Amino acid sequence: MKIRIIAKLDVKPPNVVKPIHFEGLKVIDTPENLAKKYFLQGADEIFYIDIVASLYRREILYNHIKNTAEELFVPLAVGGGVQTIEDYSKLFHAGADKVVINTYALQNNPEIINQAARIFGSQSVVVNIESKKKDGTWECYTDCGRILSGKSVLDWAKEVEQRGAGEILLQSVDSDGRQRGFDVELAKKVVDLTNIPVVIASGAGSLQDIIDVVEGARPSGIAIASLLHYDKFNISEIKQHLREKEIEVSE
Repeated sequence: MKIRIIAKLDVKPPNVVKPIHFEGLKVIDTPENLAKKYFLQGADEIFYIDIVASLYRREILYNHIKNTAEELFVPLAVGGGVQTIEDYSKLFHAGADKVVINTYALQNNPEIINQAARIFGSQSVVVNIESKKKDGTWECYTDCGRILSGKSVLDWAKEVEQRGAGEILLQSVDSDGRQRGFDVELAKKVVDLTNIPVVIASGAGSLQDIIDVVEGARPSGIAIASLLHYDKFNISEIKQHLREKEIEVSE
């Protein structure tokens, strides 16, 4: 299985920002500029996550998504503030290939996952899991890592698969932005527990960090932000390093 290298854009419109532990936002650039930049570097996909739409309880800004999608020729997954099937439909019309949901499904109505999978197909339904470790286990959070749901990450991961989600984006609030490595233990547990693709985010600070999570957990993809935003490495360099370690990636 080829590992997908995905560029993750945390968006506080109109800019891409980079938080640490989902806090302390540093402005990087516009999503339009960065999406095009990472596409040209060889990104397999782009994840565009509006990190404040649910927190601020505001509508999705479709014009920003449309502008970001215009010059992309790789899949674009978009999340943030999704609450209805109509939101899914509008996002697809704005240029999204996949829609990412977290807060509404976890806090209000998990049945929306079932509905979206039936209408649009499982392959287009991604569930974002924001995880924090507590007392030796992991719990799900919402609203950009601020609100505890009371749901176990492992239980929720299995449930969303059963409801028809086609993919999981697994983020660690504890590791986010620290550039000290992924939560490989958590990644492995979720990958082993489920039979759908799992994309691991939060923690890449070096090429070795990526190698460690690929070898330790065997996810479907790695979502990277800081390494790219701060120009430590570009996607071509990351893929070449993985090839040298005999890890399959796309050209």
